[in-house]
Amino acid sequence: MDATTDNSQRRPFSIKLWPPSENTRKMLVERMTNNLSSPTIFTRKYRSLSKEEAAKNAEEIEDAAFTIANQHYEKEPDGDGSSAVQLYARECSKLILEILKKTPKSEDKEISISEVVPTVQETFFDISKGKRAFIEAEEAQELLKPLKEPGNSYSKICFSNRSFGIDAARIAGPILATLKDQLKEVDLSDFVAGRNEAEALDVMNIFSEALEGSNLKFLNLSDNALGEKGVRAFGKLLQSQTNLEELFLMNDGISQEAANAVSELVPSTEKLKVLHFHNNMTGDEGAVAIAEIVKRSPLLEDFRCSSTRVGSEGGSALCEALGMCSHLKKLDLRDNMFGPEVGLVLSKALSKHENLKEIYLSYLNVEDEGAIAIANALQDSAPSLAVLEMAGNDITAEAASAIASCIAAKQLLAKLSLGENELKDEGVIQIAKALEGHKHLIEVDMSSNALRRAGARVLAQTVLQKDEFKLLNVNGNFISEEGVDELKEIFKKSPEMLASLEDNDPEGEEEGDEEDEEKESGDEDVEDELESKLKNLDVKQEASVDAPDSN
Repeated sequence: MDATTDNSQRRPFSIKLWPPSENTRKMLVERMTNNLSSPTIFTRKYRSLSKEEAAKNAEEIEDAAFTIANQHYEKEPDGDGSSAVQLYARECSKLILEILKKTPKSEDKEISISEVVPTVQETFFDISKGKRAFIEAEEAQELLKPLKEPGNSYSKICFSNRSFGIDAARIAGPILATLKDQLKEVDLSDFVAGRNEAEALDVMNIFSEALEGSNLKFLNLSDNALGEKGVRAFGKLLQSQTNLEELFLMNDGISQEAANAVSELVPSTEKLKVLHFHNNMTGDEGAVAIAEIVKRSPLLEDFRCSSTRVGSEGGSALCEALGMCSHLKKLDLRDNMFGPEVGLVLSKALSKHENLKEIYLSYLNVEDEGAIAIANALQDSAPSLAVLEMAGNDITAEAASAIASCIAAKQLLAKLSLGENELKDEGVIQIAKALEGHKHLIEVDMSSNALRRAGARVLAQTVLQKDEFKLLNVNGNFISEEGVDELKEIFKKSPEMLASLEDNDPEGEEEGDEEDEEKESGDEDVEDELESKLKNLDVKQEASVDAPDSN
């Protein structure tokens, strides 16, 4: 069961509201200091504090509120952290009022925040930090001591990155059994690496029996090369879960047989919100089994089935099942062998998803036919879409109009990735025009699109106007040396916003494309004419572009 995690795998772009930045926290402290020391309805009713005392209390209030909100986020992650932000604000407001109420009339006594805020007990036990290593009985005995302390409040444990042998598992099992009634989150990812199969299965059985009957919301069994035997070794744990909200089985050797075992052993998925199957050998028949799980998960918000060797048959089954999940916010199906036909099936499912914010559909071979269907479906749904990835799908300029119309309707779009396609200047300029009014755009990837000087210039000029923009990638194209110089000039005040151009090929041309060769031979007027004509193309904007800025 020697599993290795692909650390080079790029993490999907995601918009998070929690935790707040240090600058945001500092600004909040300053605002609270002012509220505690300046005339307000509450300071008039109770009493205002001196600037010095207000500043001290504001820092303590912010720290206490942050701790409470952060523990809420760790116990009940909601995807973007919005509920943690709301709790953070409520706690700050509540504690300000409590401090003012408790402020003494006499000048010689100060109120400490500790008198207002109860002690917050530790709830997260994590041994994953530090060097990846084997753990045996003696070390396990010492390492797990805090879990044996009477009255502890641990509700979340992470044993990832440490490989348990059979003797260590025999130490851990009884300890976990005493905690199972209070545990809500369990992370056992990558916890048997390097062990032979027999020992690894014995360890899994011990942990499974110890945690059987627990009431978990979160379970991560990733990076354990489970296969069907490993899934069944966790059978007692899986079958006993009735309130599971998040399940992770990534890089686990989930074959067709293992997928069938998962479907069989996780019968209760009515509350499941997050389901991840990244980097497995699932195949079509395995995908059909996963589709059955999806059908039983009406509250699903975040589904990932990327790099799972799924073809047309399995892809169609998955996409049909996804049509039943009306709460979906994030969808990642990257790096499978779907083809155009599955793109059409997926488009029907996407038309039902009003809550979708992030969609990752790169390397699915949907081609123009699938891309047009998907773009048309998204244009009339997913009004809050923030991330759209469709790289590596053999998309040409033929699909650009539909994609541009879709993008024009998504005013909250933050990231757009269409790299490794064949959009060329004609397609890219249409899409650039559709991006002109987008205030929240952060990143655009148009790498490896047979792009030349005209398309690169228009795109660069468009994104440069965005206040929040951070990165444009047009690497791997056919931009002339003059065009490269022009791009660098456009971004001279913010060179970090232009990704490396080391793979650009100024002499590049597609085989048999004589017309493009003539365009790049030095006739700049031809490029300017192309740019002018394309910039004047009408882009359909049937969906409203007056969507709210952001929350």
